[in-house]
Amino acid sequence: MNGRNIVAYGQMVTKRRSPVIEKLMNNSDLGKLLLRVPVGGLMLFHGLNKLQTGYGFVTPLLQKAHLPAWIAHGVIIGEVVAPIMVVLGIFTRPAAFAEAFGMAMAVWLVHRGQLYSFGEHGAYALELQALYFFGALAVMFLGAGRYSASRGIGPMN
Repeated sequence: MNGRNIVAYGQMVTKRRSPVIEKLMNNSDLGKLLLRVPVGGLMLFHGLNKLQTGYGFVTPLLQKAHLPAWIAHGVIIGEVVAPIMVVLGIFTRPAAFAEAFGMAMAVWLVHRGQLYSFGEHGAYALELQALYFFGALAVMFLGAGRYSASRGIGPMN
């Protein structure tokens, strides 16, 4: 139904929305775009910073966790390649998974001690990491939508 029912003075009245408003309010593809761009785009800034300043600090953390040092190069996949793919909407689901996996690794390797902590202003200490992680998972489950390079076509998008 295009509109909503209102009971006024004992009578049912249907108030209609304009077709433009109706199209905007029921546009899951626009919602996917508005989730995809910040989840990928903002993560990309973290990756570009690591490209400029280096990500060598990850290697000792991996070795301390008894993992091979070459896994450190996964930072480039999780924080540069995958976010670009998420923003563009190309192989969106695997790219969003890579981004979420990278964030889970970052929390495990760097922020594990803050899992049950609050910041100085009362917020959850890992709220930014949680937003990236769950935002990437949401993109993975929702897909790219039609406002993407893939137009949302295919099982990977």
